[in-house]
Amino acid sequence: MDGGEGFTKALVAATGGTLHTLTVTGPVGQPVAAHFGFLGGAGPRTAVLEIAAAAGLRLVPAASRDPLITTTYGVGELIRAALDAGAQRLLVGCGDSGANDGGAGMAQALGVKLLDAAGQALGRGGGELARLARLDLSGRDPRLSQAHIDVACNWHNVLCGPNGVARVFGPQKGASPETVERLAAALDHYAAVIERDLGLDLRLSPGGGASGGLGAGLQALLGATLHPRYEIVMQYLELESLLRDRTWSSRPRAVSPFRRRAARFRRKWRGGRSGTACRW
Repeated sequence: MDGGEGFTKALVAATGGTLHTLTVTGPVGQPVAAHFGFLGGAGPRTAVLEIAAAAGLRLVPAASRDPLITTTYGVGELIRAALDAGAQRLLVGCGDSGANDGGAGMAQALGVKLLDAAGQALGRGGGELARLARLDLSGRDPRLSQAHIDVACNWHNVLCGPNGVARVFGPQKGASPETVERLAAALDHYAAVIERDLGLDLRLSPGGGASGGLGAGLQALLGATLHPRYEIVMQYLELESLLRDRTWSSRPRAVSPFRRRAARFRRKWRGGRSGTACRW
C-alpha cells in the first residue's frame, strides 16, 4: 500500500473510527463523491484522508487526462471539511493522483494565493505554475497553524530533476513527451519560487514528488511533515506495541475483530516497505 485508494477506509476500520462522505471538486473540475475519516480511540481528534478520494487517476476519464489542467483543489476541500469537523491532527495518504500541480489547487482551496506577474490568481493545473510570480499565504486558513499534519508518502519520489515526478509519472497521467517537459519546467519554476519566498529548497526533498508534487505543496504551503508511509502509520496506530503486548489465542473465535483487522493491516504495510518505487 502507498497511501492511495483504500487508505482511509483501512485505517478507519482498523481503529473503529468513523467515515464521512461529501462532494468535492474532482481533478477535471466536476463534482465527485469523496470521503475522509476519523480514527477511533483516545487522544487528539485525528482525521485521515487520501489524495485518491478527491484527485485520483480513476477520477480522470481517459479522454480528459491532461496533467497541464487537472487539479488537486478537491484535496484542499477535504482538508477543510476535516477541520470543520474538529480535526486536531491530520494523516494524509499521499498516493494515487491524476494531477501534477504540485499541490497548488489544494492550497488555493485553503486560501493560499498563487499569483502571476500582474497580481492575478493562477488558474488550475500544473501548466499554470509556469506563470507563478509569488506566493501569498496571508489568507491561508488559520486553523492550519494549529493542526498537526503528517503525510504518509513514497519517500523515493522527488519533485524535480531527471527523476522528478513529471518525467517519471507524467506519461501515465496522459502527458506527451512535450507536455512532460512543460510540466517539469513548471515544477522547476514552482520550486524556485518556493525557495525564494519561503526559504525551502524542495527540489530533491524526499517525498516532495509524491502525488504529482502534492507532497511538496503540503510541506511548503500547509506546514506538513512528510514521512515514509509505513513508519508514520505505525506511529499513529501504535499497532507494534498493541500486537506485541497482547496475548493471542490459538482459537480463531477468541480473536477480536479489531485484532484481526489490525493484523491484516500490519501485514499489508509490512509487505509494502521495500524500496521499490510506487506509482504516482
